Amino acid sequence: MSKIPLIIESEYKTRVQKKSFIVMTILSPVLLVLICCIPILIQVFNTADVRNVTVVDQTGLYRNVFENTDEYTFSYLDSPTTTEQMRNDAQPYAYVVITGNLLNNPSALAIYSHKQTTTGFESHIRTCMEEYLREQKLASFDIPNLQEIIDESNITLNITSIRFDEEGDTQTSADFASFIGMASTLIIYIFLFMYGGMVMASVMQEKTNRIVEVMVSSVKPFDLMLGKIISVGLVGLTQIAIWILLIFGLMVGLGAAVGIPLLTSESASIAQSLNTAGAMTATPAVNPEMAEMMQTLSGINFTQIIVCLVLYFIGGYILYASLFAAIGSAVDNDSDTNQFMIPVTIIILFAFYVGLFSVENPDGGMAWWCSMIPFTSPIVMMVRIPFGVGIWEIILSLVVLYGSAIAMTWVAGRIYRIGILMYGKKVSYKE
Repeated sequence: MSKIPLIIESEYKTRVQKKSFIVMTILSPVLLVLICCIPILIQVFNTADVRNVTVVDQTGLYRNVFENTDEYTFSYLDSPTTTEQMRNDAQPYAYVVITGNLLNNPSALAIYSHKQTTTGFESHIRTCMEEYLREQKLASFDIPNLQEIIDESNITLNITSIRFDEEGDTQTSADFASFIGMASTLIIYIFLFMYGGMVMASVMQEKTNRIVEVMVSSVKPFDLMLGKIISVGLVGLTQIAIWILLIFGLMVGLGAAVGIPLLTSESASIAQSLNTAGAMTATPAVNPEMAEMMQTLSGINFTQIIVCLVLYFIGGYILYASLFAAIGSAVDNDSDTNQFMIPVTIIILFAFYVGLFSVENPDGGMAWWCSMIPFTSPIVMMVRIPFGVGIWEIILSLVVLYGSAIAMTWVAGRIYRIGILMYGKKVSYKE
């Protein structure tokens, strides 16, 4: 009778009951949400005082250019002011000194201040003045309605992408497909390293404490290795599920606390219209831009993407976890681990970069072959799927991936058995 279920149960309970697992599972999403929300919190709570700015216009041409805002209050002086007078007067935040006609001399504007002015302030001054000078320049041509003519000549082109498929014509978007593909690739890339490293650390720990020798005498190396890999994978899936729930709850709660509700009646109607055929045209609350976005989203086969993401994550995890387990059983200390990790890291990085460049050419030769090779297919194929991939390609890629993963698990079990039983002895090339 196989003892794999017992190994999985024992390893799983041991890991999820650790204090470190509980603490990191709770703290990680909290820290992630705080990091993502720091800019929002700064904008909400960082209310700066209104800064007084004195404009010294020696030409008298630009008195009404700058208008008061929530951040700056402008006052104007027509009489010339010396640098010494400005240095002795510390009340204004800054002096904006205009010494000549800016249309003829664009360098005739300078900012004086006792402290370094911010980039936002300088950008505000530049933007206001450039808009005013542009209007003055257009007026100097003495062409009636020139500004209106220029505004009407600015054309924004909206391109609609339609893909032919078996279900009919489907509206798509290259931007959405690229984003989904890269997001899926990044998720698999991160978690392969995270949970693969967890398997390697577990193997090295058991090899060091020597308790595993008793287990190997009563359990097949393949069963022990497969049970360890599956248990760590289940721990990872449990952690990911908890993270998703906590992040969603924290985002909703934090949004409500700062007055930015994430779940509103409008978002609910949008979500409902996404799941209802033809609801976009019948939903008056949705503006045309939102309706077009929902139409594009409805053309993406999220079911296929999610199913493939799970399948490629599991297959890729088993494959690379077996590699990490083999590395952990083949070394005796952490310093040797780095040498064996270099080839594995290069392979994963190569797959990531191929996936990155496959966004521009998902049907290219490099992308196709790397989506079939088991060591690169979990990452590269997830970039290609949003752009449309034949079912036979996905099935072939998965068959090769899972076949290679099972074979690698068997090899890792053999290496694990040799590494445990021959602890302290040099291993021959044959072994």
